[in-house]
Amino acid sequence: MKSKKAPAKAKTLVVDDPQELQGRLKSIGGSKSDAWNNVLANQTIDSIWLKNSDEEGRNRQLNATVAALIGIGPQDELESMLAAQLIASHNAGMECYRRAMINEQTFEGRRENLAQANKLSRTHAILLEALNRHRGKGQQRVTVEHVTVNAGGQAMVGVVSPSASQAPGGGGASKSEDQPHAKGAAQIGHASEPALWSANAVQESLQVAGDAEWAVPHARGKIARSAEG
Repeated sequence: MKSKKAPAKAKTLVVDDPQELQGRLKSIGGSKSDAWNNVLANQTIDSIWLKNSDEEGRNRQLNATVAALIGIGPQDELESMLAAQLIASHNAGMECYRRAMINEQTFEGRRENLAQANKLSRTHAILLEALNRHRGKGQQRVTVEHVTVNAGGQAMVGVVSPSASQAPGGGGASKSEDQPHAKGAAQIGHASEPALWSANAVQESLQVAGDAEWAVPHARGKIARSAEG
C-alpha cells in the first residue's frame, strides 16, 4: 500500500525586509537589496575559470572580480546584470585566446578557440554599447533654437549638395560656421532673390513736398536730385 505524500508547504518570500534593503553592497550590485547584490557577485565569480589556479591565484581572481564590479559602478539592477556579463565575456574570451596560443595546440584547436574568442569579443562590445546607451552616453542631440531669415529670402534646412553650395561666380558659398544662428548637423542656408531691374529705363519724376523733384532712374543707376532755386 502506497503512502500518501505530505503536501508541500508554501514558501513565503519576504521582499521588503529592512535588513535586506540597506544597500550595504550596492556598489557591487547596484541594488538596495543586498540579497541581489550577493547573488550577482556569486554569479560573476562562478563564471571565472579557476581550475588551473592555486589558492592564492583564486583569491586574487575573486578579489579582482569584485573590484571590477565596483569599478564599473552599476547604479541599478539592469546595469549590474550588464556589468556581470561584461566581466564574464571578457574572462571567457581571454581564456579562449590563451588556449589558442598553447604550444601543443593543434591547428583546428587554435582556429576554434580564436573563433570563439572573436564571438565573445563582439558580444563584449555589444554589452558595453548597451550599458553606455542605458547611461545616456554616446548620444548627440542637435537643437536649433533660432533661425534668422532676411526679407525676401527663404531658409533651407537639410543637407546641401556640393553643386548647390557653389556660388555662380565659381566660389564656394559661405560656411555654416559664419552663420551665428545656424548650428548643428543640419545646414541652414539663405537663398536671396535675384536683383530686380526696372522695366523702363527712362527716368520718371516723382513729386514730393517742398518743391523738390526726385528722379527715379534705372534700378541700378544713381539717384539724381535737383532743387529749384
